[in-house]
Amino acid sequence: MNSANIKIAMHTDIDAQTQAASVRTSHVGSERIKSLSEIMIGEKCVVRQLVAPTDMPEWQTQLEDIGFIAGEPVTLMARGALGGDPLVIRIGLSTFALRKAEAACVLVNVLQDKVAA
Repeated sequence: MNSANIKIAMHTDIDAQTQAASVRTSHVGSERIKSLSEIMIGEKCVVRQLVAPTDMPEWQTQLEDIGFIAGEPVTLMARGALGGDPLVIRIGLSTFALRKAEAACVLVNVLQDKVAA
């Protein structure tokens, strides 16, 4: 990989992370919506939608191809030691390592655990 490709890859990661930062936790009714890059380890979620960066639209198709489709259960299993990258993600019955920039493209509904009365 030459230096121009490395600069493009780094720029894309930064753009996707910036996009993720703009998707703050929001509430729709009783649902909490976050990007997959923002959830806590062990937090149970369901994929809501994919939002690929404008300069990397193929990421949406690639994520869909490996199982990131609306309604699929997803959990963050672990984060990399330095900087938290990559993320170990369980989607359905499969486990993948995703970069933060890729995980930022996945919006999820955070499932509320029922509190014992």
